[in-house]
Amino acid sequence: MIPQKVTLLTLGAFDLPILRKFYQSLGWEETEMSSDQYAVFKTAGVLLSLFPIEELAKDAGIELTTSPDTYRPVTFAINVDQPEEVDMTIEEIREAGGKILREPSDAFWGGRTAYFADPENNLWEVAWNPTSIFDERGAMISF
Repeated sequence: MIPQKVTLLTLGAFDLPILRKFYQSLGWEETEMSSDQYAVFKTAGVLLSLFPIEELAKDAGIELTTSPDTYRPVTFAINVDQPEEVDMTIEEIREAGGKILREPSDAFWGGRTAYFADPENNLWEVAWNPTSIFDERGAMISF
């Protein structure tokens, strides 16, 4: 059986120094494994969700190539504890040079959400979900 866990997400960087500087400017801490050719940032943990690609593109406000033969985009998420943290986080990301794709707004499912892109257009959602449950490390374990 394959272990049911996600341990490492890797973004392919076109310009590693610029991408590294962006994540450092968010206040994220690098691990001792980082080098000039590789950057590894600590996070609390992840959950992997599946969402229809057309809906994900629509939600993020981007156009999508729908051919199954092309690379399919992925959106990463930063889930926060309170709805106002979505707005505060987006402002910090804006100040760090992130491209805001969708300003914070209340979501139809009862939460609050916003989207941004890093300098290489990797998509991130910042969300508050009123039913999210986090463990002692801050990793989301349910929503």
